[in-house]
Amino acid sequence: MQNKGKYYITTAIAYTSGRPHIGNTYEAILADCIARYKRADGYDVHFLTGSDEHGQKIETRAIEEGMSPQEFVDMTAGDIRRIWDRMNVSYNRFIRTTDEDHTVQIQKIFKRLYKQGDIYKGAYDGLYCTECEAFYTPSQLVDGRCPVCGEEVHPAKEEAYFFRMSKYAPRLIEYINEHPDFIQPVSRRNEMMNNFLLPGLQDLCVSRTSFQWGIPVDFDPGHVVYVWLDALCNYITGIGYDADGASTELYRKEWPADLHLIGKDIIRFHTIYWPIFLMALGEPLPKQVFGHPWLLQGGEKMSKSKGNVIYADDLADLFGVDAVRYFCVHEMPYENDGVITWDLLVERINSDLANTLGNLVKRTISMSNKYFGGVVEDRGAAEPVDKDLKAVCTAAYAKVEEDMDELRAADALTEIFAVYKRLNKYIDETEPWVLARDEAKAARLATVMYNLTEGIMMASSLLAPFMPATGEKIAAQLSAPLYDFSTLGSFGQYASGTKVDADPEMLFARLDRDAVLKQAEAIQERQRAEFEAHQKKAEENLAAAGRSRTGRTPVAGGAAEGKAAVSSGADKAAAGSTSPETLIRPAVSIEEFQKLQFKVGEVLECAAVPKSKKLLVFKVKVGDHDIRQIVSGIHKWYEPEELIGRKIMVVVNLQPATLAGLTSEGMILSAEDAEGNVCVMTPQNAGIAAGSEIC
Repeated sequence: MQNKGKYYITTAIAYTSGRPHIGNTYEAILADCIARYKRADGYDVHFLTGSDEHGQKIETRAIEEGMSPQEFVDMTAGDIRRIWDRMNVSYNRFIRTTDEDHTVQIQKIFKRLYKQGDIYKGAYDGLYCTECEAFYTPSQLVDGRCPVCGEEVHPAKEEAYFFRMSKYAPRLIEYINEHPDFIQPVSRRNEMMNNFLLPGLQDLCVSRTSFQWGIPVDFDPGHVVYVWLDALCNYITGIGYDADGASTELYRKEWPADLHLIGKDIIRFHTIYWPIFLMALGEPLPKQVFGHPWLLQGGEKMSKSKGNVIYADDLADLFGVDAVRYFCVHEMPYENDGVITWDLLVERINSDLANTLGNLVKRTISMSNKYFGGVVEDRGAAEPVDKDLKAVCTAAYAKVEEDMDELRAADALTEIFAVYKRLNKYIDETEPWVLARDEAKAARLATVMYNLTEGIMMASSLLAPFMPATGEKIAAQLSAPLYDFSTLGSFGQYASGTKVDADPEMLFARLDRDAVLKQAEAIQERQRAEFEAHQKKAEENLAAAGRSRTGRTPVAGGAAEGKAAVSSGADKAAAGSTSPETLIRPAVSIEEFQKLQFKVGEVLECAAVPKSKKLLVFKVKVGDHDIRQIVSGIHKWYEPEELIGRKIMVVVNLQPATLAGLTSEGMILSAEDAEGNVCVMTPQNAGIAAGSEIC
């Protein structure tokens, strides 16, 4: 086989927030089909996949499970790898972003970019989606929600490091214009250019201080590297990149990547942020980024809360691994979203796999055994009908090659199955059972059987990268090795006189639709029960840890659901009290009192709550990495500008409360005199640091 050179392919590393569903698994399957095809086509392939294990969402999910973040990602990364292995994904390395070699290089990369002036320190004030680990401006939101996942975003303000994206934007625009195949499909390229690059890039926040589960910025404790800078660099750290210039031979051989295969939802990170990071590091850009569409369940995104999630291992248990691989690739269009339903799975397996392929192979081998004792021999008794069959078989490789070069894997599968369909037609045309009745036509019958066997071998050699176990099984039943792709342009390499399997098994059995749907219903019912149980457990664990699903620590509130977490004085006033004496409450033990935690807070922001005469909403810093939103009913006594910059006293470990649609995460302490005047309590020493304990 001719060596066509190296081919480096990657998937997006899977996020370890939970078990990947079939829509996530599709990417690994598609990448594996491409990698296996390239290997069979003469390329020296290196295939990298793995797991993305840092970020605020991971930290929160770990708490939901009652685990440490490391324990949680060990579990979920193991689950991802198990599923990839189950689906027969032939990767060279499964990288984890908690791997030591990756961690060391991320710290080196961050430091290098900082020293050369591409990263600078500032403060972030904007909107953050915990689900996507991404920042957005108000104009990018859709109906006030994340434009990608549709989840709520929350205001985030914190000290952070930023990357000077605008410095490299003109160079990236020029590169994209000069390399039209860099971003595929074309619609994704147009989206990135028109929606992000041409309007102008904002500098990117590349560190966080509001949570701890990330790679530390080693020269500035308290900061962790933004998850996307961390994750994107896996494509080079996973093959031995060294930011100090001592990269491995593998890196020098493989980089730049030939293909980054990713989902369309993360195209912005891979075609804007990642190329700019590489430019800053002085490294070549990947040759191509392909943003594949989604696989939707009945036209909807899969969601545990909707109960419409389908998992690859459940499918494999019911249908077999290769059937799942076939369906995923065949049903995904090049550019538009694909659809998966249980009904459609049954239909495809029965029609394409059981009938077109399985029945063809079974009939052919059975006829060879029946008529010739299993010996397949070319006796040269050709007829005109053979010419068209051979033309279809020998033309298939060129068509599949063209499709795969353009990453049109579904079209490639269609071309392969067109050969199988032509072989089935050839059986109808030649009618071997009729030929078998006339001994004078034995040579012709033998030649027909040879042509069928050779055609199956040619098509199955092309099929093997998509359905590896099936390709090998067909070859084994025909007692021949799969063909080298370089030979597929000619017909007749199957060794005449070879004896096929005497008792071949059926490759794919027809499925009973009603039985499958009943099994599917049981699976989904089990998943719904598991989801509900998990949600209950998660809420309990979050509450025990004093956390919310945003990942922030809502250690305050101090009021019942639906009531503002107001300052103590305002709470009294709202209750209608006119005298401090009326507010004396039952005695508490010192143990009960010590459960409360009081801290000095610094008011960073303060604003009136729309449509409320009483409420103010604050952003209060109560620690180096802890900024809380607190709603307080003290507008009657203070205007917002009076309080900004002041040090105040805050209760920080009460349950959260909601008022006017705002979550309050603390209680501001105030005093009230007999006339109902309210005064916010402040420390005598205004220089005391925010976060200092009040004891």
